[in-house]
Amino acid sequence: MKKFEIDNLWKYDLPDGWRMIYTIRANQVLILTVVLEWFDHKEYERRFKY
Repeated sequence: MKKFEIDNLWKYDLPDGWRMIYTIRANQVLILTVVLEWFDHKEYERRFKY
């Protein structure tokens, strides 16, 4: 979260064990979803220490 200077982080499970992390930003007019990174299952576990 420090790397991207965000205050919320979400995970989405993709097919074949892949994971995507993203954030949602909003203001009064616009809601924006930003894909930050995607990982295979092994890299996701390594990054988030599972």
